[in-house]
Amino acid sequence: MTIQRIEPGPGQESVWDYPRPPRVEDSSRLIQVRFNSVILAETRRALRVLETSHPPVYYFPPADVRMDLLKPNPRATWCEWKGLARYLDVEVDGKSAPAAAWYYPLPTQIYEPIKEYVAFYPQAMEACLVDGEQVRIQEGDFYGGWITRDIVGPFKGGAGTLGW
Repeated sequence: MTIQRIEPGPGQESVWDYPRPPRVEDSSRLIQVRFNSVILAETRRALRVLETSHPPVYYFPPADVRMDLLKPNPRATWCEWKGLARYLDVEVDGKSAPAAAWYYPLPTQIYEPIKEYVAFYPQAMEACLVDGEQVRIQEGDFYGGWITRDIVGPFKGGAGTLGW
């Protein structure tokens, strides 16, 4: 299958320039998550994980997350790079989103910086914002990438992309 890469314009990044295995980097952008009209997470200290063909995933330091609104979920998945992921339900004023957030309690050594940091699925939230821009949702029900106007694809997750 031939993938038609979109060439980035000025100020844009292509997910096809991201590395494999993924890279973790600091972000000082204002990253926010809102659910049921409540800001669940807000930070300028996010870590973003960049992986070939995937939009960035933002991880929040626990101190910048309303952890009182997150409850453990029994779901767990395995990432070949980062290790075992655990999931969290979001519960705000009677509204809930099961397994809408995840974290790595004991990531592999190279991904130690994201240990206990929390990531959110944009498709399960009211809004996920990067510097005030509401992100577009990455297709599929497994990936949690955040697509903004400065990120170009094509992106893994949609129909026909499983083998990428």
